[in-house]
Parts: sequence; structure tokens; C-alpha cells
Amino acid sequence: MPRITLPDNSVREFDKPVTAAEVAADIGAGLAKAVIGAKIDGELCDSATLITNDVEIELITAIDRKAGESTEDALFLLRHSCAHVMAEAICKIIPGVELVYGPPLETGFYYDIAVPEGRPLSTDDFEAIEAEMAKIIKEDRPFKRYELAVEEGMNKLKSEGSKYKIDNAERAIEAGSDELSWYATGEPGEAWEDLCKGPHVPSTGRIGAFKIMSLASSYWHGDADSDRLTRVYGIAFADKKQLAKHLNHLEEAKKRDHRVLGKKLQLFHIDEAVGQGLVLWTPNGAVIRNELQNFIGAELRKQGYHDVYCPHIGKLELYKTSGHFPYYSESQFVPIMDRDFLKKAADDGCSCSELANLMASGDIEGYLLKPMNCPHHIKIYSSQPRSYRDLPVRLSEFGTVYRWEKSGELSGMIRVRSFTVDDAHLFCREDQIAEELNGCLSLVKMVFQTLGLNDFRVRVGLRDPDSSKYVGKSEDWDKAEKACREAAKSLGTHVTEEPGEAAFYGPKIDFIVRDVIGREWQLGTVQVDYNLPKRFELSYTGSDNQQHRPVMIHRAPFGSMERFVGVLIEHFAGAFPTWLAPEQVRVLPISEKSADYGNSVLKALRDKDIRATIDHSNERIQAKIKVASEMKVPYLLVVGPSDQQDQVVSIRARGLRQNLGTLPVNTFVEGVCSEISSRGKQTIISEHFQAVEA
Repeated sequence: MPRITLPDNSVREFDKPVTAAEVAADIGAGLAKAVIGAKIDGELCDSATLITNDVEIELITAIDRKAGESTEDALFLLRHSCAHVMAEAICKIIPGVELVYGPPLETGFYYDIAVPEGRPLSTDDFEAIEAEMAKIIKEDRPFKRYELAVEEGMNKLKSEGSKYKIDNAERAIEAGSDELSWYATGEPGEAWEDLCKGPHVPSTGRIGAFKIMSLASSYWHGDADSDRLTRVYGIAFADKKQLAKHLNHLEEAKKRDHRVLGKKLQLFHIDEAVGQGLVLWTPNGAVIRNELQNFIGAELRKQGYHDVYCPHIGKLELYKTSGHFPYYSESQFVPIMDRDFLKKAADDGCSCSELANLMASGDIEGYLLKPMNCPHHIKIYSSQPRSYRDLPVRLSEFGTVYRWEKSGELSGMIRVRSFTVDDAHLFCREDQIAEELNGCLSLVKMVFQTLGLNDFRVRVGLRDPDSSKYVGKSEDWDKAEKACREAAKSLGTHVTEEPGEAAFYGPKIDFIVRDVIGREWQLGTVQVDYNLPKRFELSYTGSDNQQHRPVMIHRAPFGSMERFVGVLIEHFAGAFPTWLAPEQVRVLPISEKSADYGNSVLKALRDKDIRATIDHSNERIQAKIKVASEMKVPYLLVVGPSDQQDQVVSIRARGLRQNLGTLPVNTFVEGVCSEISSRGKQTIISEHFQAVEA
């Protein structure tokens, strides 16, 4: 009879098979009402799942009592169930529609549908669909699952005639399923139903709040040559409070969209004539990039890093050795074939299809736009003999790499085809791994804290034991994963382990940062690698005068500069701290009479390398203030005759409704210099205007 172990290691024994819902009822009536599903031996299941063996179980409630909000598992159940309810509503509103598939997402859910000819689905239908969904939810119908043997299930689907559902079933069978399952919102055979693996919440009434969000075009299996479908996106939460919070976040995200702010603040430009996913850093954006590079460059020099520079291409053989080609060729630009090789192939009568096959297999000679910097750095390490006394060797480069992202996946600076990585590779002895890892992690942590990115968690990416994509010996992976685990724990922050998230050559530590509106971004990364040193036969002479293999550590605190700056634009809503701001101070003469004094103030600022400009336009002062405020300049200095007489400036700070007051020019200049050099630890306001409120 089942012996149930709960997360607190307490055990409950039953004299007959029980469902997860019955386990919850055995614990308490309140939990029985709240439970919406369960994790049974790590697998998310319906609360009605029958338990016949000894298992470990975690009961899932719509809102976690400790966290005060829904867990990822709870949201999965709610959103999967809501997709099911939305599909039923659409089928009623638009007769003849065919359902394809509708998975839950981290950001909500969607359902792909094929609409009947002449009856497209539009946003005008949202109100009617939501009304029908509300009705289904109010009726609190039970989600009831039933299974059929494969042959019987396939006969049922063929009689119903949906090629999409038949295809879904065939894929499930190919994946090893020995039965097919359906979920009905009510009694099977009487209520609406859908082919579905599950799991779902116990009944429709458990879906607390929902909203249909948008429409998009999609293709069956993602193939542009296949059927064109309509994708309906929605969102669901346990209650209206969480939904309202999410919708507020979406509105705030729109205001912070780096693509909009980037254009408004003249930070970057993407031009179709240059190419999709290729970022042009404009002067204002270049300032931010240079400041970030100077900031981390200074820290790296303190830690004994050496700058290197590498070309943007490399021979294909280099990437064959590293393993990047041809195994990851789908995410790389097409190789640049050697002219002599191409001529010989043409002379030999090689057809286009034969040449394509040679490229796919990697049996060509040529070059590749570099997808990674590490092979080049490896060659710098191996360019001279190394002794154990030389290690660690720390090589750093702001190196540009190239990836072939699909056009539909490109997004401003966040997802691009060319990006610059604040890359570094450390070559060390095995006994130095822990110290070097801790140094890398401390650097990433310092970068985030300086930028006010204090809300982050750490993810340790491990091998997927069922995958064959990884290279190297199991014992080396064991050592590398152990080193990553121990280093991550030393940070004293929340750490999760995620199998399958490792790079093909080694485990990694990723920093997942939560921005001011709660979105998570994967930014800095540190990786331990035993494998590339073996593939390239790297060595150093040990104290025993024998040759030994170094261990390689890959690290990038910013990750991609493009992505990092894109995230910063949204995090700060374009209002960068003074040390990062493209324009730090703008001088605003009240009238032409104060122009000369304004120029003298400007000179005093620029003499101290403060990024300052002056507005000599004929606009009224309030109009000048409005224009400067829209560009999110940290400090505005209003100067008029009285300011000139007293040799002061009237100061306005970004985000404050009132003037700060006046300061002598030299005092203001010194204060801004202090604010910049301290990277915001000291500010003009904290030093001189502590009583001022926003």
C-alpha cells in the first residue's frame, strides 16, 4: 500500500491506492480545497492522479502559502487549463474552427488554430470569447481525463477527421506513449473535450483570472511552407490581483521598451540596408558602451587580466577542432568558402546540391565568422610554452561574435546577429579552480551591485544525463560540476541547479537578474571547461617537469554588450545614473543675455571631462527644460543674470519636481565629478540637498 513522503520528510501511509487530492484531504480540509495538482516523484500531475506505489509528493496550491503568490507549477496548471477553456470558447464562437495545439508558457499560454475560410479571427472577437470563457469558468465544470489504447484512440481521431490532432497523436506515439488521453470539461462523451496529455486543475472554477492578449500568425510545425495558422495568446492567474499586477507590469514594460527609448534617446539604430539584427551604436549609445568597458576594464587590470585582440573570422578547421562546426552550424553564418576550394569544386563539376552537402558535413575549406572567441584565445595561450608558475593566464577581450538568429526571433538589442562579449578565458591549474571561480563570481556580483541590479539568483547549468550533445569524460564533468556548485554556494544567494543548461563543453554558472518591474534576464555567466584544453592539446610544464593539462574558465560579466545595454535601458527606463548617462549636464541660459555666462559654465564642466551641452535656442526656459527632461539628462543648470552676478548655477535634477537651489559653479562641478567617480555612491543631492524630496 502507498507510503507517501511529503516535502518536510514526514510520511503518511495508506491502506489502499489514493489520489493526490485524497492525500491533501488527509492532511486537512483547507488544503483539500486549495490543492490544484501535485508533483509525484518530480512529475507534475492532476490532483486526481491515482497513487499505487511509494512516492514522494509535493501538493500544488493556486497560491503558495509561504511565497504569497503562484509558483511556476501552479501557473503551468492554471494556464494549461485556461488554454483548454479558451479553445472550447473559440469553438463555440467560430463553428468549423480546427484546434492544433495549445501549450502553457512562462508568460502565459497560446492556442494555434486553423480558422474556416472566410471567417478570420480578429481582436473584435475577444469580448465574445472572454464572455464564453467566463461562463465556462463560472459553471465550475470538472476536468475529467480518460485514456484509450493507441489503436482505439487513433480510430476515434480518424473518424473525427482532424489532421492536426491525428498528427499530435502520432507524435506522442513516436515518443513512446502507449495510450492516448483526452480531457473533457464535464462528463466524457457529453461535454466538450480535447486530445491532451495534461495535467489540468481539478475544475474550470479554479481559474481565478484571465485575459486574451493578442493574435499572431504561425505555421504548422513552424514550417513556413506548411499550413498558416492563427495563434491566440492569453494569460491566466490564480486571482484578479495577480492579473492586475501583471497587466500593470506590461504597461510599464511598454514605457520602458528599449527599442522605443533607444530611438528616442538616440542610443542605437538598426537599418534594413545594413541588415536585421546588426546594431549600429550611435554616439549616445557608444558613450554608454565605452563607460561600461572602461569600468570593467579597470577592474580586470587590478585582477591581472591581459587584453588581447582577435580577428572576426577564423579557419573552419579551428571550429571543427573546438566542436562549434558543423554541430552548431544552424546557429552560425554560412562559411566563407576558400576561393581555391570553390574553383576546384567548380572545375570538378560539383553541383549546388553536392556543395550544400559538403557544407552540411563540414567537408569544405574556408573561413567562418567567429561564433565564439574561445578558440582564438586558446591559440594565444598555446602560442608559447607555459610553466605552472605562469598560471593562471587571464586573457580578456571585448570580442565581437556572430550568430545566425532567425528573423522572427530578432528583437532590438536583446536578440541580434552580431554582438560583443566582454569575454575572458582563464587557463589555470586544477588546484586554482576554486580561487579563480570565486574571483570571477565576485567580479560579476560587483558589476551588478554597482549598476543597482541587486535582485538576482544564480543558476548552475549541468549536463542532461539523457543527452549526447556533451563532449568529454564523465569524470571531468563531475569535477567541473562540483567546482561550479561549490563556487555558486559561496555567493550566499539563491541557487538552483538545472540539468540540460550546460554548454556542450562544460557546466556553467548563470546570473539571472530581476529588473525593477520583476522581469528576469540571464546576464553574466561563468563556465568551467576541461574539454576544450583537451581538444586543442593545451599543456603547461608542472613542478615535476612533466606536461600537464590546464583547466579553462570562460567568463563574461555583461554577457553580450548589446543585450546588457538593452536590459539597462529598460531597467533604468532610459534614465541612466550620471556616470553612465550620455549627456550628464545641460546648461540652459534664460535668454541671450546669459549666453556668455552659460558658455563659461559649460567650459568649466568640460574642463573636468563632464559630458555637458548648452541650449542656445530661442525657446522659453520652460520649453528648454521640457526638451532636456525628455532626453533624461541628469542635471539641468538654469543660468540667468542673477546667477551670473553671484557666480552660481540654479540646479534641477532629473525626476524631481522642484529646483534644488543654487550652488557656486566650482562646487557643482566638484560634486558632479565626485558623483561620477564614485559611480553614484555620492551624489549632488546627498552632499548638498539632503532635504529635497521627489
